[in-house]
Amino acid sequence: MSAAEARSEPEPLGTRARLVAAARDLLEEGGYAAASVQAVADRAGVSAGALYRHFTSKAELFVEVFREASKVDVAAIDAAAAEGDCVARFEAAIATHARRCLHRRRLSWALLHEPVDPLVDAERLVHRRMYCRHMAGLLRQGIAAGEIPEQDVELAAAAVIGAIAESLVGPLSPVAGKIASEEEIVAGLVRFCRRSVGIADRAALRSA
Repeated sequence: MSAAEARSEPEPLGTRARLVAAARDLLEEGGYAAASVQAVADRAGVSAGALYRHFTSKAELFVEVFREASKVDVAAIDAAAAEGDCVARFEAAIATHARRCLHRRRLSWALLHEPVDPLVDAERLVHRRMYCRHMAGLLRQGIAAGEIPEQDVELAAAAVIGAIAESLVGPLSPVAGKIASEEEIVAGLVRFCRRSVGIADRAALRSA
């Protein structure tokens, strides 16, 4: 192998990154019950002791998984809501948030709803506040542009984010029975959120 070829090969993940990836994969496969310390260590190819050299507890490892997933989700939502008028961007943010959850239902359930350690619950609150800030920003822009009625944007943003989270409890649950299609869920959520902030319905919802 030439020096140039060696430089072009991706660097192997460090131990900490492998542990986070292993924990995420196990959560996606079977939730917290499947992601024991030994299972995570085995999947990452390290000893259980190595896990505790990087994380003080299993809960701290899951907080790191949550933070990484949140960063990726927020970046995807921001990218989706970067174009169009303010209403279209509002719709895109809601639709993208819901679709990303529905595409990885077991992982989303574990991260957002499954009973967990208080440390992870605290991170969930941080995650919710971050989404609320982004949603409040979209609402402010819409109000300034005259596309959304004047209102308390902080309260409205919290209500929208709460509605999305609560609406997805059933569809994401591992024991959910028959549910509506992804497109029906997303379209219904977008329509509800539009109405909740005073945006009139229109024939075609561009984002949903």
